[in-house]
Amino acid sequence: MGPDWSDQDIEAMRAALAEAALAAGSDEVPVGAVVLVDNEIIAQGHNSSIANSDPSGHAEIVALRRAAERLGNYRLPSATLYVTLEPCVMCVGAIVQARVGRVVFGAYDEKAGALGSAADLTDSKALNHRFEINGGLLADECSALLQQFFKSRR
Repeated sequence: MGPDWSDQDIEAMRAALAEAALAAGSDEVPVGAVVLVDNEIIAQGHNSSIANSDPSGHAEIVALRRAAERLGNYRLPSATLYVTLEPCVMCVGAIVQARVGRVVFGAYDEKAGALGSAADLTDSKALNHRFEINGGLLADECSALLQQFFKSRR
């Protein structure tokens, strides 16, 4: 169970859900992400691996790239990353490299989540940065979008 969610947390996750819907509309797995700095969404992204033939085209990485470009710095210590699905191992690596201060995610990912579900990199000695993690924000809505997407593919 997550913390007492602020209105800002909910608003940011709703923006991430809107990004996830864009991914679904492009036949990508519907995951969306936004980056918040100083109470402002400075970047967003959604899965684009298929469209861009890019295995690193996950929502988190797309949003982090855009945030870094906008700020002119790949380090984002004051940023909060909101993502509709628990980040995978690759995305946790990018989060660590960017020095993100906080990650808020919606649905837990029992198959590939790396912040406690399938793997737990939260206390790995291999990672030289720690960040705040809050999971479960609008989890039902985030999960429903994913379930609907995969149900339509069966």
